[in-house]
Parts: sequence; C-alpha cells; structure tokens
Amino acid sequence: MQAKNISYQETNAFSALVLDYISGKEQLKSLYKYSPDLEGFAKAIEHHGNKVDRTLLTATLQKQYAKVKTTDLVRKNIETLADQKTFTITTGHQLNIFTGPLYFIYKIVTAINLAKELKQTFPAYNFVPVYWMATEDHDFEEINHVKIEDRMLTWNKQAAGATGRLDTADIQQTLAAYKGYLGIGKNGMMLSRLMEAAYTDNNKLSDATRELVDALFSEYGLICIDADDRELKKQFSEIIHQDITEQNSFKYISQSNREMERLGYKPQVNPREINFFYMTDLLRERIIEEHGLYKVTNTSITFDKDQLQQEINNYPERFSPNVVMRPVYQEVILPNLAYIGGGAEVTYWLQLKANFDYYKVDYPVLLLRNSALIIDKRSQEKMQTLGISHKNLFADTELLKNEWIRAHANLQLALSDEERAISAVFDQIKLNVYKIDKTLAKSADSAKIKTLKLISSLEKKMIRAEKRKHETSLNQIENLKDKLFPTGVLQERVLNIAPMFILYGDDFIESLIDSFKPLDHQFTILFA
Repeated sequence: MQAKNISYQETNAFSALVLDYISGKEQLKSLYKYSPDLEGFAKAIEHHGNKVDRTLLTATLQKQYAKVKTTDLVRKNIETLADQKTFTITTGHQLNIFTGPLYFIYKIVTAINLAKELKQTFPAYNFVPVYWMATEDHDFEEINHVKIEDRMLTWNKQAAGATGRLDTADIQQTLAAYKGYLGIGKNGMMLSRLMEAAYTDNNKLSDATRELVDALFSEYGLICIDADDRELKKQFSEIIHQDITEQNSFKYISQSNREMERLGYKPQVNPREINFFYMTDLLRERIIEEHGLYKVTNTSITFDKDQLQQEINNYPERFSPNVVMRPVYQEVILPNLAYIGGGAEVTYWLQLKANFDYYKVDYPVLLLRNSALIIDKRSQEKMQTLGISHKNLFADTELLKNEWIRAHANLQLALSDEERAISAVFDQIKLNVYKIDKTLAKSADSAKIKTLKLISSLEKKMIRAEKRKHETSLNQIENLKDKLFPTGVLQERVLNIAPMFILYGDDFIESLIDSFKPLDHQFTILFA
C-alpha cells in the first residue's frame, strides 16, 4: 500500500484539546509530565522510578501464556521484563468480539512501532509492546457487536460482571455468521481459522481475546496482559484502601477538571467520590459510602472501615478500578514508559496527572495512537474521475458537492466579484446621502444588506440548478463519502478488520507496520 500523510487538523475529526496537546501548546504543559517526542522519552527513561515487582510480572504472564502457542519472540519479551533496563509500551482496549473496530488494530500497531523506534534510538534499553486487556470492564453492550460493511453482527447474551470472565460457549451462532461473511477465499479462510480457534478453544472471553490478538501480532512480540489477577492486585491494595477511604482521586481529578475547564476544554470523565467496583464472577457494582459504611450498590454487601481493610487484604481481586483509577493500577504493576490511546483517552489521561503525583506513581509519556483511512482501488478510480484529492475527502459532503459544482459548471456560479461591486456602489451611495442627510446613512446600509442577501439567494439557486444537471456525479460523491466515512465518521471507528483482511490478507497489517510513524503525529492515508 502507498501511504500519504496529512495533519490531524485537516481531518476535522479531532478535538481542540488533542490538537493542542500534540502541537505542544504551552497552556497544557501542567497537565502532563513528558512531551510526546524522543526528548520526552529520554527524560522518562532517566527518571522512571516505579518499583515494579518484575519477578511477579513475568511469572504471571508466563502463567497466562501457558496454553497459548505463541512465538519465541513473545516468550523472550516476557522473560526480558525481568531486566531492569526493559520498559513496556502499553495500549489498552475493551474485549470487542472479533477485534471490533479497526482502531483496535491501529492502537496495537502504534505500540509495536513505537517500541521498535525507541529501541533504535535507545539501544541500551529494551521496549516491549503490551496490549492491556480491559477484562474488568462490564459494559457488555459496547463489545457484543461488530459491523461488517452494512451488516451488524451481535452476540446476544444475558451478561453480568466483568466481560473478561464471560463464557464464550454461546457465541457460536455469531461466530458462524462472521465466518459466513469471510467466505471461502484464501484470506477469508485464514482469518476464519484464527477466529474459530480463539472462540472455540477457550471458555473465557479474556482467553479467547488473548489467543486471537496473539495470532495476529505475536510475530511482532506483542504481549497481552490480563490484570484481573489476585497477585497483581495485591501490589495495588494499599492504594485501593487509601483511595476508597480518603477519596483522593475525586479531590485531585476534580481540581484538574476545573483547571481544564478554565483553559477552555471539556473534561472527558468525571470522578466519583469512590472510584472502585466490588467484583465477583457475576457481579461488578459500585462501592459507595453512607454514614461511615461502605456499601456495594444493588446488593446487601456492607463493610465498616476495618472490615473493608480486611476484605482488601484477603481478597484484593474483588476490588476493580474504574476508568480514572485503572491507569494508576496499570503503572503500578508495569515498568511502563508510554500509554497510547485515542482522542478520548488522551483527554482523560490529561485529567489524571495530579492523582499520579499524589500517589507517587510515575506518569508515562502520553501518545495519540495512529489513525488511518484505507482507500481501495475502486474508490481511488472514482476520486480520479471526479477530480477529488485525498485531502478534499475530509470536507463535509455538501461542501464537497458545492466545490465540485463550482469547479465543473459551465458558468461562473460564485458571485463574489458582483457582491464586491455592489458593496462598493452602496458604499458610494452611503457617502453621498450622508452629505445630504446623516440619518439616511442607515437606510443605505439596510438597502445594501437586502441586496447582498438577494445576490446570495440567487447564487444558491444557481448552484441548485447546476446540481440538477450533474446529479450522477454528485451521487457518486455521496456514495464515495458514505463508503469511506460510514455513518459520517472516520472509517476506523466503524469497520472491522474482516473486509480488509479478505482483500489484502497479512499484507494489511504489514502495511500498517510499514506506514505508521507514532512520533510524527500525522494522519495516515493508505492507497490499496
């Protein structure tokens, strides 16, 4: 695939906060620790002080990979984590069935490529790409479906508790529909075998997801971690108790939110007084405090302060961090140097630094993941026929149509020259009447405004008339936009890997690996 890049700003798809962050705007610098560039990484390496239990981490990962037929590189990377000169480069996501939207793939490729680039720049250190599986998430409705072109496949299930613990026995009907779409071609059959092995050989969604992601990315040394683990949680137990009883995350993140709003930005998440859930196999409910007691919502489970401490000591795995405390947990158990996320994640991570500082946990380099638009050959041909460039594609559909009409109309449709001439005439009239009677100047202005409105209305009518003459071409523009921007948003937020894999097979991921440059901070357009 041939790659071209444009700025994120040109896509009109990213928030002002994200654009200001990647451009290094001064007013945001209090909200993060290291700049997202090689200079920032050099400082992060120098000052990294988290005391991670590397022996426990490697032992846990080896246990999680015991039944996975992975590559030697993955095994080596797990062992390398025991070395003090090894850092992780982490991205995370929910356990979407069949990998979910394309940006799931893009996150992981960004982590892989960043680890490679850092190794080249800092050869004395090791950098391991990690996918943090959001196994404790409980929003089943967000992960139980996948869109393939114009079809939505849904895993219908009565789900409760953490999604990572869900039994995959009843996903077979959805899997069969997915495999049916993949068909009997070489590439489709290859992906079909990977999907079937992952979802039929494993009983839990977390294990199925690990096997699938490993099948796609193990040759690049990617490690998947499931932090829903008793021994890993033990390292976090002191912070769990302190944050539940003292509500520090609520205090410090609320302060950061106020600062973000003062700077003119909208926070992505709002902290609760208590930012932990109580979790068992079929339960994940919020913990709240009422009259000095800690209650699990929608249950009869209650603790006083001493009982809470005892429960955390005995069963740390039952305490699950929410979106604002999960990042702290991640940095406690991993020797992590960078976190890679989408626009929404970058926003909420910028809300968290003060909380990291309070708990004396290293805040990582925060990086926006790579984004991409894949343009297939047929779409390229349409673009060439219509005279639409890859940059024009990101314009609003109606604006794109109007620009095309103006460029291809037989007559001059834009009446800007005429408007300037009329404005000049009325300005002269205003000057003349002012000399006669000052009060008539307002009447001249009013007449000018009315006339210019008439000209604008006439211009719109001319464009509409011209559109009727070019209906076929305009429909082609609309169809092109609908295909490349399904439901009006970036392709990566809707489409699954399936159609890409059918067309390009392994070359698809290899093209992403070849094209994504995490530290360039640019949007990638791939011409297939």
